[in-house]
Amino acid sequence: MLVIFKILCIALGVLLILFTIISVIRTFVLPRSENVWLNRIFWTYIYSLFLKRAQKATTYEGRDRILAFFAPVIVVIQPFVYLTLLVVAYTPIYWALSIDSMEPSHLIGSLYDAFLLSGSSLLTLGYAPVSDLPNMILSFSDAAIGMVIVALFIAYVPTIYSDFAQREKQVAMLEVRAGSPPFGATMLQRIYRNQGHTQNLVKIWERWEEWFVEIEENHTSLSILIFFRSPMSDRSWVTAAGAVLDAASLLDSCVDEPRVLESVLCIRAGFIALRRIADFFEIPYSQNPQPDELISITRDEFDDVWDQLAQAGIPLVADKEEAWANYAGWRVNYDRVLIALARITGAPYAPWSSDRSLPNMRNILG
Repeated sequence: MLVIFKILCIALGVLLILFTIISVIRTFVLPRSENVWLNRIFWTYIYSLFLKRAQKATTYEGRDRILAFFAPVIVVIQPFVYLTLLVVAYTPIYWALSIDSMEPSHLIGSLYDAFLLSGSSLLTLGYAPVSDLPNMILSFSDAAIGMVIVALFIAYVPTIYSDFAQREKQVAMLEVRAGSPPFGATMLQRIYRNQGHTQNLVKIWERWEEWFVEIEENHTSLSILIFFRSPMSDRSWVTAAGAVLDAASLLDSCVDEPRVLESVLCIRAGFIALRRIADFFEIPYSQNPQPDELISITRDEFDDVWDQLAQAGIPLVADKEEAWANYAGWRVNYDRVLIALARITGAPYAPWSSDRSLPNMRNILG
C-alpha cells in the first residue's frame, strides 16, 4: 500500500512539473499563438474581477483607468503562478521520498516538511537542507527550473513594452490624420484637404501594412499585448486599425482616382492580422466571406459618409450603388473580428468600430 501511494505521488508530481514546463515554454518562448489552458483560466478570472470593478465607474475614463491595470497585473503575477505550481508539483515527490509509514500524523508532518523543502529549494533559501542524493538532485532541479522561469520573465517584460511602444507610436500619429476618435472618412478628408488629391500616399499605406504585420506577429506570440491599453483613454489599437481599414476601403471603392495598390495590400494585411488575433479568442468568422454578406455598417451610414466626402470636394465614382457594393465587399473581411475585438478590449468610442455590436456578439464571447 505504501509503495503504491509513493508511486502515485511521484507520478502526480512529475506530471505537474511537465505541465508547468510546457506551459512556461508555450507562454514565454514559443513564437506563435498558443492558447494555454492555465493562462486562459487565470486571465479570465482576473479579468472578471476587473470588469466587476470597472462596471461601477460612472465615466469611460474611470473605466479605462481601472482596466488599464489588468495587463500589467497579469504580467507581474504570471511568473508567481508558475512558481507556485512548481512548488506544488515538487511537494508530492519530496513527500513520497520521505514517508515510511501510513500513519495520519506522520503523513501530515511529512507533507509539511515536503512543502517546506520544495519552497526552500525553488527559492534557493537553503533553510531546509537535504542530505541524501535523491532529494539533493530534486532540490537542484527545482532551483534550476525556478531560475529559468525568472530569467525568461526578465527577458519577457522588455520585449512586451518594446512592442507596445512601437504599436502606440503609430496609433498616436493617426490622430493627426484621422482625428479623435479616429474615423476613416475623416482621414480621407484631411488628406484631400492638405494635398488636393489622394494619390502619393504609398508611404502611409506601406507603413500601416507593416504595422498590421507587426501586430499580427507580436499580438499572437505575446497575446497579453492585446489588453495593454493606450496611454490616452481615447485611443486604442483596435479603433486605429478600424479607421485605417475603412479609409483604405473607402478610397478603393468610392474615390474616382487611379487605384492605389498599396492601399489594397494594407487592407489585406489588416484583416489577416485581425483574424489571427481573433483566433486566440476563438471568435468565429467566415474564412471566405461573400461580398453580399451582412455587415454592421448600414446603407444610410454609408450614404452619410458619401455626402461628407462629396462636400469635401473629393472626386467620387459615378455609380454609387457599385461603390457601396465594393465597400461592403472589403468591409465584410474584417467587420466581425473588428467589432468583437473592440468589445473584448473595451475600446473607446469610435465610429464604425466600437460604437456597435453584432446581433449574436453575446453568444460569441460567452
